[in-house]
Amino acid sequence: MNDKIITGNPAHAAGAAALDTLVRPAIRALSAYHVPDATGLIKLDAMENPYSLPEELREPWLSALREQALNRYPDPQASLLRTTLRATMGIPAGMGLVLGNGSDELIQMLALALGGPGRTLLSVEPGFVMYRMIATVAGLDYLGVPLRAEDFALDLDATLAAIEEHQPALTFLAYPNNPTGNLFAADSIARIIEASPGLVVVDEAYAPFTDHSFLSRLGDWPNLLVLRTVSKMGLAGLRLGYLAGPPEWIEEIDKTRLPYNINVLTQASAVFALRHAEVFDAQTRLIRAERERLAKALAAMDGMQVYPSEANFILLRLPDGTAGPVFMGLKAQGVLIKNLDGAHPRLRDCLRVTVGTADENQAFLEALAKAV
Repeated sequence: MNDKIITGNPAHAAGAAALDTLVRPAIRALSAYHVPDATGLIKLDAMENPYSLPEELREPWLSALREQALNRYPDPQASLLRTTLRATMGIPAGMGLVLGNGSDELIQMLALALGGPGRTLLSVEPGFVMYRMIATVAGLDYLGVPLRAEDFALDLDATLAAIEEHQPALTFLAYPNNPTGNLFAADSIARIIEASPGLVVVDEAYAPFTDHSFLSRLGDWPNLLVLRTVSKMGLAGLRLGYLAGPPEWIEEIDKTRLPYNINVLTQASAVFALRHAEVFDAQTRLIRAERERLAKALAAMDGMQVYPSEANFILLRLPDGTAGPVFMGLKAQGVLIKNLDGAHPRLRDCLRVTVGTADENQAFLEALAKAV
């Protein structure tokens, strides 16, 4: 019998040492983006359109998919899809257009194209967490300028001062903002664009739910780009984003795009959906109406601060120390929303609920009344 005691595996120890040596410290310090399991729950946590493709469109959609050659690579330029997007979304003539596997990939492409040692990516906080994460992955310095504490509006003076001091290569402004839902003043955004030495990207992920946009203003400034996605209009499963702006910028950013990044099924499905845009427009109108109904019902509840929203979600602030217990109470009743308490100092005691169907919203309201 071998009585030698093995106290450790040398191979494992060497592997751990290699991790510490080879993986960049900034990556080691990151936490992976967490997506909670929503199985069996009313899912109101991810700003998705709650309506599925209407039954009468499913067979025509499947017919379009049956024609696709899965044994061949997709059109690398997604030419038909780009043409359809230009026509449906009103992209100004003369502007360049590049597609991404979701808007996340386009944020990463921008960071790769403009990144480098000592360069800065600027945004506002609280804001979309992927700006910071992708900046870190791409080796950019990240700077988050705090929004005003009382209403999450842009602090224009602080933002202009940060631009003057740090000279960012890339600035992201979500319009409306996630996770707060508010729309920044257009004049303030214009001042930021004019003051910026680098590119300014207005991220309009929630464009279906507001009547305000910078898309028609492309070309007014040489450093303005507009980023959008089809996810919020009801096509989140396709993972398709698009970036529009001056062609000379788009051509350079496109060099960071991996070949065949938009698969054949996404291309065919998106073209089909955009040709039936009126269906998704009708769904958007329902979501807007439900947003107003839900906001009024929430505002009528004692102790609830409801922030104005131009997106498909509503940010709530609960009494001190109650956000976590209320979140768990909702989940115990089968409703999943987003707990933002702890995500940023200015989101203390905050929860965010996605606007669902009328039935889902009612279930949420009834569960919330029991949880508070």
